[in-house]
Amino acid sequence: MKILVINAGSSSLKYQLIDMQNESVIAKGLCERIAIDGSRLVHKANGQTYEFTKDMPNHTVAIKMVLDALVDKQCGVISDMSEISAVGHRVVHGAEDYSTSVVIDEKVLQSCKDNSELAPLHNPANIMGIKACMEVMPDTPMVAVFDTAFHATMPEYAYLYGMSYDDYKNYRIRKYGFHGTSHMYVSQEAAKYLGKDIADTKIITCHLGNGSSITAVKGGKSVDTTMGFTPLDGVPMGTRSGSVDPAIIEYWMQKTGKSVADAMKHLNKECGMLGLSGTSSDFRDLCDNGGLDNPRNKLAVDIFAYAVKRYIGSYTAVLNGVDAIVFTAGVGENTHYVRERALSDMDYLGIKLDKKANDNCPRGQIADISAKDSKVRILVIPTNEELVIARETKALVNL
Repeated sequence: MKILVINAGSSSLKYQLIDMQNESVIAKGLCERIAIDGSRLVHKANGQTYEFTKDMPNHTVAIKMVLDALVDKQCGVISDMSEISAVGHRVVHGAEDYSTSVVIDEKVLQSCKDNSELAPLHNPANIMGIKACMEVMPDTPMVAVFDTAFHATMPEYAYLYGMSYDDYKNYRIRKYGFHGTSHMYVSQEAAKYLGKDIADTKIITCHLGNGSSITAVKGGKSVDTTMGFTPLDGVPMGTRSGSVDPAIIEYWMQKTGKSVADAMKHLNKECGMLGLSGTSSDFRDLCDNGGLDNPRNKLAVDIFAYAVKRYIGSYTAVLNGVDAIVFTAGVGENTHYVRERALSDMDYLGIKLDKKANDNCPRGQIADISAKDSKVRILVIPTNEELVIARETKALVNL
């Protein structure tokens, strides 16, 4: 069985074709600048990288280019579309409608549309990807895998805010959580690595990248997470502010004369590492090649690491102890300074980092960076959200 995994953004589309017999990636790529001048497809297959420059006025054209590349005589990996058994789509927001992945039909599509008000930057793009595939591959099963689904196990006292209960019932205002496929994958991989039944584990997963979230996973289920009603909540990120006193928004608007839309743009696009450092939102720029010698860069990264540390401490309390702390995603996997700062001075909780192992952590594989006398295992685990989507898709279309 070969499954195509699609992750559609507003102007981009990432994909992987996975052979589910051995879960190997046959081909993968990225469509960039959809509906924008200079669009192109970068396709990787057979150990080679191929680039196609062509106008992509919409996602349907982009999907058609991807499928053409997959069967192309030079760079293709399959003979025809019949080899693709199903398509798995990443959908950011399922709200309270879906706590698991589902086969897509008109009802599911309508729910995704209805939930677009909760994820206006993501769900519409996800829907475009689904519709484009349906148009080009009308007889192929499609599955929606929701970022929010993994967090559907949070208890009510964890996902409700201290607002009026009517605000929750009338307007669906609550914590939803995101990055669910990543948190699911690395917590499962951690349990395997530890040789434990995941039902008997307490794990804190730290998905740290341009967007970051931390999750408390008990017995394989999410019980709390840092992102909330939107991905703006939690730790400061590349350009997002993370949690702030809500009264700040009104104060900032009065001082600047800006609108609500301006405030949301500011908090989402102009704050975080970019706003704090004044130089970049990319942790590689802030940390590598002497970047930390710049006091503002260091301050920004230290603020980020401190926020991660606070949540690790609070989630240790939520879980009543912790077996393992997992770092994943671009920053979590590759930035040793962040891991070191986030775990500093936590000896009382039995959390001790091996500095040498942390500084020399190999890329692209699972690594244990715990000190020998650490009571808590500290792991770096590369995430694989596409594989989770493929597995969920396979399980549903095989029913």
